[in-house]
Amino acid sequence: MTAQSIIMALTGGALIGLASVLLLLVLGRIAGISSIMSGLLSGLLSVQFDTAFRWRLAFLIGLPLGAFCVTALGWTEWAHMRMQVGFAGTIVSGLLVGFGTALGTGCTSGHGICGLARFSLRSLVATVIFMAGAGVSVFILRHLIGGA
Repeated sequence: MTAQSIIMALTGGALIGLASVLLLLVLGRIAGISSIMSGLLSGLLSVQFDTAFRWRLAFLIGLPLGAFCVTALGWTEWAHMRMQVGFAGTIVSGLLVGFGTALGTGCTSGHGICGLARFSLRSLVATVIFMAGAGVSVFILRHLIGGA
């Protein structure tokens, strides 16, 4: 861990917090990515491209666009990052995350950022479970299965 990585992490966290606060202040919406994605998919399936659809689309386009801008500006390198699980593992992981967000009625952004900021007990419990699950997953993948 370097001073630059600490600054980048703090800056990223502050920007996520700022985006969450702005979304709440401007639109009165919680920045839970799973809910935003669900609403976007509902709009697509029902062919309703109303204001709710458009802000969700803009928000979700902004997520990878922000990462692209940071990379294009040379603020970080992705060369050292490697996918350890391959395509099949990525699909399984995505399905498990989708199942977990449905089961937990929200995701880490909705509960861990917005919910905790609103002192929600339900979000505190969900976030503790998310983090414990992440720790167990890393332990299993790295120590029991033998991943890197």
